[in-house]
Formats: sequence, structure tokens, C-alpha cells
Amino acid sequence: MGRRSGLASCVLAALAASFSPLAADRPARALVLEEDDDIELLERVKEDRKKRLEKQRIISASGAETGYLQDLIYKLSKVGQAIDKDNLPDASSVLGPSTDAQWVQNINAAFSKFSSSPEERSTVDSFNASLASLFTSVNKLDAGSSKSAFVSSATALEKWIALAGLSGQLKGF
Repeated sequence: MGRRSGLASCVLAALAASFSPLAADRPARALVLEEDDDIELLERVKEDRKKRLEKQRIISASGAETGYLQDLIYKLSKVGQAIDKDNLPDASSVLGPSTDAQWVQNINAAFSKFSSSPEERSTVDSFNASLASLFTSVNKLDAGSSKSAFVSSATALEKWIALAGLSGQLKGF
């Protein structure tokens, strides 16, 4: 018996074994969950769906807060364009004098309303820290720090939007 015929015999034996009634039953048994696991999984799926529906209800009923977030995206876009052109005075005029501005208070109210998980709240904290740094560096006319703070702010906002499930409601991010 040569090497080829030996290899062919092995392939044929494996193929025949895969069609046996015992082999056909093995994958099905492996996919069966214990009844307790099945019920637990079903409960988790139901709870996740309930949370998603509640979140969607809150989003749908929050037109003003969604508007504040859309305004934030517009402002960050304008600030980013000004920073890209090294026009920090224009960036400063878009941001305003300090983080006490009314628009910052509005977005923080929106963040509070839409943030339900610890990860979302942590991302909001990161965004606020980056935004404070952006205000400071733009007002000091520090181009390098402004670019870095802008990127950090935009990245944190993008992450929060994804976590909060607002990707479909906001344009331009």
C-alpha cells in the first residue's frame, strides 16, 4: 500500500464516520443547554430588551436634550475647523469664555438624562475633563494643547454617543 492509497483510506474512513448516526447526534447534544441555563439566558435577553426599550422611550421624549447634544456636535465641528486653521481666537469665540457657559450646562443636563450606566458616566467625566482642557488651551492660544484636547473631547463624545445609543439620532459626529 502506497502513501497515496493510505491517505485516501484515511480520508474515506473519516468521511464515512462523519455520516454515521452516532456522529450526526454529537453536535446536537453539544448545543443543548441545561434547562436552568436556558431560563437564565432567556431572562437576561428579556432584561436587556426591556432596558433598550426604556432607553429608546427616554430618547424619543427628550427633544430638547437631543438638540443640546446636536448643538455640541456643531460647536465642536466649528472649533475643530478653527483649530485646524490655527485660528484659536475663532475657536475661543465659539466656545465662549469658560466652562460655566449655558451651553455647557445644557449638555451636562443632557448627559445626565441619557447616562444610565457607570461606563457612560465615566465617559462623560472624561469628556468634561477634555472640554475643560480645550477651553484652557484655546484661551491660552496654545495650538498643540488645543489640538490634543480637541481630539480627546471628540473621542470621548463619540464613545459616549455609542454607549448611550444615540448614534441614529445625532448627525455629524
